[in-house]
Amino acid sequence: MIIKVIGAFLAIFMFAILLETPKKYLWCAGVVGAVGWLSYLISELAGLTELVAIFISAITISLVSHVFARIFKVPVTLFLIPGILPTVPGAGMYRIVYYILEGDKAMTSHYLITTLETAGAIAIAIFIMDSIFRLFLREKREKKIAQKGKIV
Repeated sequence: MIIKVIGAFLAIFMFAILLETPKKYLWCAGVVGAVGWLSYLISELAGLTELVAIFISAITISLVSHVFARIFKVPVTLFLIPGILPTVPGAGMYRIVYYILEGDKAMTSHYLITTLETAGAIAIAIFIMDSIFRLFLREKREKKIAQKGKIV
């Protein structure tokens, strides 16, 4: 498991270089991907389905990306886009095209549904975490405004 997490870190680190992530954030992007992949592996080890494991991984990636974005005062996408790479259903998309070319409608349908479920789980996880952070920031701003109103 450790080797897989290290591999995920290196893959995301290199992918972040391709995305032209600023040098000082490359390590953070790698950490986001490694933590996300670790949560996926632990979820699978716990006996959860692949879809639930991907959802938990995407939630974790989104959470760590938001935390890093707040710490370093940079956009969330700087960490989220490279970090989410291990959970993206690229193999499923490949299989869809492969089975379309082979003319196997049953396998095409199977992989299409699986890939759409995976992509939907990732999107929902990112949306949930983004909404939580937006609510948190809104409350923080409202408290700041209320305090300024009392001072003036």
